[in-house]
Amino acid sequence: MEDVKPTQITLAQDGDAGALEGLVRSIQDRVYRLALRMLADPIAAQDATQEILIRIVTKLSTFRGESKFGTWVYQVAINYLLTARKVIATDPSLSFEMFSEDLLNGLADEQHMAPEDHILINELRLKCTLAMLLCLDRDHRAAYVLGEILEFDHGEAAEVLGIKSANFRKRLSRARNCVQDFTAKSCGLAGKAAACSCQKRLPAAISSGRIGPSVTEAFDDAPTMTDVEIMVASTQANLITAKLQRATGSLTSKIDFAREVLKVVDPPI
Repeated sequence: MEDVKPTQITLAQDGDAGALEGLVRSIQDRVYRLALRMLADPIAAQDATQEILIRIVTKLSTFRGESKFGTWVYQVAINYLLTARKVIATDPSLSFEMFSEDLLNGLADEQHMAPEDHILINELRLKCTLAMLLCLDRDHRAAYVLGEILEFDHGEAAEVLGIKSANFRKRLSRARNCVQDFTAKSCGLAGKAAACSCQKRLPAAISSGRIGPSVTEAFDDAPTMTDVEIMVASTQANLITAKLQRATGSLTSKIDFAREVLKVVDPPI
């Protein structure tokens, strides 16, 4: 993970407005990407990102360089995403059993499945990929996002979560097994025997309002459905789940949080 230059951090801590704005801008996409993975909702992720960045700015004077700045940023972000009342109150508390039942509810048969609208089908794939992780409790979700999707070094991920490396590895292993088992049984991209496929699921997703008429901006650089199908066809079975979870594009926000945050935090430090 690329880190911010120490001189920029020092200038920002000393009250240099330009350095602070640049600092926030350099980390905002990382924070948003983490929030979106944890919350599976672009709007909620934007709100959380702003709150996290405000915390980072107001706590910046406490950073002493005892860890990498990027690690410290993720510590602040994860702490918010795991403990903030606002986040906890809106967590859907899904289970893989509930999610599986929901996927099969209203599933179209071969004659009534959606036409090959690759844009909407790909939108459904992406939203399903994100929502699937809500079936993990927040602690295991955080471990999975850091270790499996963002591919953190296990030692650094453990530091971010404030746990021992051995505990992180156990937590990641449990989360990985759950997501892999569910994907293999339920996702038509991962296994041909799975009942659900995006094409069969799309009519119900549209009628319920889960898929709208336009593509979510956060997904505008995601791989196409065709690209994903080709990728899956050439991937070993035990790696398909991780590949599908990572096949989302950059997941960058379209909001310039740096300016918005500095409007709220005045003075900045």
